[in-house]
Amino acid sequence: MKNMKLSVLIFITASNILYAGGDFTVITPYETEDVIMAEEAYVEPIIEPVIEPMPEPIVVVPVPVPVEDINPSGFYAGLGIAAARYQSNCTTTPTGCGPGGVDKTAGVMARVGYDFNQYIGVEARGIRTNWKSNGGKVKHAGVFLKPMLPLGDKTNVYGLVGIAKTTTQGSMQRTDAEATALGLGVEVDLSKDTPKDGRYGRAFDGKGDQEKGLGAFADYERMVVKSGAPDLDAVSVGVTYDF
Repeated sequence: MKNMKLSVLIFITASNILYAGGDFTVITPYETEDVIMAEEAYVEPIIEPVIEPMPEPIVVVPVPVPVEDINPSGFYAGLGIAAARYQSNCTTTPTGCGPGGVDKTAGVMARVGYDFNQYIGVEARGIRTNWKSNGGKVKHAGVFLKPMLPLGDKTNVYGLVGIAKTTTQGSMQRTDAEATALGLGVEVDLSKDTPKDGRYGRAFDGKGDQEKGLGAFADYERMVVKSGAPDLDAVSVGVTYDF
């Protein structure tokens, strides 16, 4: 009887549970093993990559090098010897003063000038003769415009166009003239030019005997260019110094 009551009680309890919506799940041994394995499985952590900031570029600031101003002077001076030739146009017959009469004399000459650029300059020059063949002497001084033509870095061809005063003394025909004078010459740089780093104040520096230092020159000058005047010519050679 007791067994019957117990069976009825179990049946009623089970019926109530089912009526209440209960749900029974039977867990098999295999499912239990899967859960345990899942819990024990190693999960590798996700490591976020570390993005390092880009290094700032190194900026090298050049140190400014001071530019030296190079301002060679355009002034020059020269000294040399001159040989003068005097040929009279007079019709009398004293020595040295007849048709074809020629007197030769020699002396010193000096020149100073300034070159504005490689093509033009100005010059003052003078000649005075003391050594004579027939007793005559010549004095000559003038101011000239000096057109130039550089031939490379060492040589300069120049002309002379100006006004000069020329006098003669001694057995020569008396001459005291202020007249046009013309000339032509060449000058050569004798100094050893070396390149210089800097800013030149004159673009033509180093062209045609413009560098600082010694040079040599040779020129011809017609001292009096005037109708009716005697022929007065001079050839000069010497040295110059460019400042």
